[in-house]
Amino acid sequence: MIRPASRGIRHIALRVRDLQRMRSFYVDTLGFRVEWEPDPLNLYLTSGTDNLALHQVQEHLPAGSLDHMGILVDRPEDVDAWAMYLKGQNVDLTQEAKTHRDGARSIYFQDPEMNLIQIIFHPPISGERN
Repeated sequence: MIRPASRGIRHIALRVRDLQRMRSFYVDTLGFRVEWEPDPLNLYLTSGTDNLALHQVQEHLPAGSLDHMGILVDRPEDVDAWAMYLKGQNVDLTQEAKTHRDGARSIYFQDPEMNLIQIIFHPPISGERN
């Protein structure tokens, strides 16, 4: 089976202890802009060609706690092609293909060291050639 195309890692999701402090750092210091704020515990930022998700958690976390990384694809149907390909490679999906409330579509699986990976179609940046 032929491996579907991807645009590489364009999405990282971090678990954070202080969402407002992280927001200030990424927006004010690094120049990201808010793409979407669905609720007080979740914030999605972009520099224009990527997506950084900040998810506030209550439990104690080590600094720099990764939730998952996302590999960008151009079209929603590419997510489904990746799902079929991965299953053909005997990779178990931790989440089947799903369309999210912001119009994104994704699947999740783990690498051999249990890092969570997402294949994602994300409308604001998928298909952009930056």
